[in-house]
Amino acid sequence: MLRMIGERLATMIVTLALAAFFVFFAVQALPGDVAEQLLGQNATPEAVATLRAQLGLDVNVWVRFAQWAGAAVTGDFGVSLVSGEPVSATIWSAFSNSLLIAVPAILVGVALSLLLGVWAGARRGRGTDTSISLVALIAMSVPEFVVATVLVLALAIAVPVFPATVLRGTDATLADLLPAAVLPAVTLVIAMAAYIIRAMRTSTIDGLATEYATTAELKGVPHRRVLWRHVVPTAVLPVLPVISINVAWLLGGVVVVESVFNYPGLGTLMLESVSTRDLPVLQAIALLSAAVYVTVNLLADVLALVADPRQRTLQRARRRTAATTATTEEKR
Repeated sequence: MLRMIGERLATMIVTLALAAFFVFFAVQALPGDVAEQLLGQNATPEAVATLRAQLGLDVNVWVRFAQWAGAAVTGDFGVSLVSGEPVSATIWSAFSNSLLIAVPAILVGVALSLLLGVWAGARRGRGTDTSISLVALIAMSVPEFVVATVLVLALAIAVPVFPATVLRGTDATLADLLPAAVLPAVTLVIAMAAYIIRAMRTSTIDGLATEYATTAELKGVPHRRVLWRHVVPTAVLPVLPVISINVAWLLGGVVVVESVFNYPGLGTLMLESVSTRDLPVLQAIALLSAAVYVTVNLLADVLALVADPRQRTLQRARRRTAATTATTEEKR
């Protein structure tokens, strides 16, 4: 297993390196001049040239990439072109705020989705299955900003239980963010739950139709025991990729949801950086999102290896076959 984890880590490093390469040059290829945008249309050519020299934009692009990549390895993403503050501190502050709504949404959403998916799959064709599937399909069809707007109308205006937006923006304290994080978290739960419910329902139905489940029930094992002890642990495995994608989507910063609630998270910071052409911040956000995606997928692979011994056996069989083939070729 350690060898397989090492292989996944190596793949993760290569993926991050490629992501850093494409992110940097994609941002550099954006039309327009950063110095001219920062100074405005009335800036003189001398002022633009001076600012370009101060920002290091007059250096060869490959040299700038090497400098940026080397500093990024140590966690230094440079200085924001707009605020003049270190990018790392700005990113971490916004990412921490995003975690405040993403982590509760992940914990509640994943657990609730798996339970509802198992419940719907175990009662296939009944009223419970129909109701859960219908609600899940509606949740999949409705965009996040519509869900967020309905929640604001219902729980912030009609019945003022929670604040609709974060009024203080990036200056908001933890006391300001906690009550304001409830509605965004609920929106994220609704947005992600539908996909996991559908996947878990299908996997549960397939598990109940297998020979070992049918044989266990024919031998007199209670249906509930067959479901929770034999079917569910196996049915969760195909759902792990769906869960990992949704978790990475949440941790990467949900732009639409944070914009509706004026929540000072990573998604809001990305929108502001795009509008102000803050290239160092944009590059850092893109690289952080890529790191979140590969890390979550790595964890999903490790969980699958731990939970399913068949994968470990298959990996060992493949290595033995490769070793035997190599030995046979050497003898020839």
